Amino acid sequence: MDDKNIDLNLLASLDVLIEEANVTHAAARLGISQPALSAQLARLRDLFDDPLLVPSETGRGMLPTVRALELKTPLHAALKDLEAAVRRPSTFDPLTDERSFAISASDYATVVFGLTLIERLRAVAGRGIRISFQNVRTDAIGAQLERGDLDLLIGSERMVPPTMKARKLIDERFVMIQRKGHPRGTVAVDLDGYCALEHVLVSTSGGSLHGFIDEQLAELGYRRSVVLSVHQFILAPMVVEATDFVSTVPERLARRFADRIDIFELPFAARGFSLYAAWHPRSHADPAHVWLRNRLVEASQSEDARAYDE
Repeated sequence: MDDKNIDLNLLASLDVLIEEANVTHAAARLGISQPALSAQLARLRDLFDDPLLVPSETGRGMLPTVRALELKTPLHAALKDLEAAVRRPSTFDPLTDERSFAISASDYATVVFGLTLIERLRAVAGRGIRISFQNVRTDAIGAQLERGDLDLLIGSERMVPPTMKARKLIDERFVMIQRKGHPRGTVAVDLDGYCALEHVLVSTSGGSLHGFIDEQLAELGYRRSVVLSVHQFILAPMVVEATDFVSTVPERLARRFADRIDIFELPFAARGFSLYAAWHPRSHADPAHVWLRNRLVEASQSEDARAYDE
């Protein structure tokens, strides 16, 4: 390939074409006419000596070739890097600049950090700063951070891809929760009694009736009775409040519902977990990104102080 024939506009068009797999939709996104984009596609095919996109057998849309699929991730990442270099200033003013940040976090992390972070941003940032919280896709986190689709991941250490930068935010432990007025009363629960209760399990990956706590109980030779699995942490206190079920959840989440549920120490030395913030190395020195990470660290320190006070 002759480097002199490489046109940045062509590569940007190719990025959108591969993603949309439809010339009409891609042209609309790029703000150009369909004939103009078709002409660009013809030039791209000559440039790469590959059809890149071929008609679908269904007659609807197009399918990327193997070569196009090989180009998809590195091309998108390269264009994001170039955009960052050209558009982002060397300084950042949160009161006047405009920036949108995408954060991937579980509902637990969003409740624990997100609410505090939002409160802080309202006090120190202008309306140009926008935040979007997204569900964690464990199978796609690395690619999302690499492509620039995500700015930050908040998750456990095992979720952080090895090629990413990371910083620990908090250490967390588990507690048992039950509804106020539960038939068993408010005495401390022993291990046999704990296992005999009907438990609500949080399975963020969906559908599992065996989790981290069950693995630890098995090591001790015990098994609890899991009768319900929910896919979000925040659902566990809501279900517990309305039933005689109990649940084992992170302590900071439980404290958010302390006026509606009772909280108990676990009857065994359960291992907890740590939450980390992770980001792509390309963002490490970006002033806006540094500013956001610092606000997140402040929010985590505030949560630690809140937990200590309680």
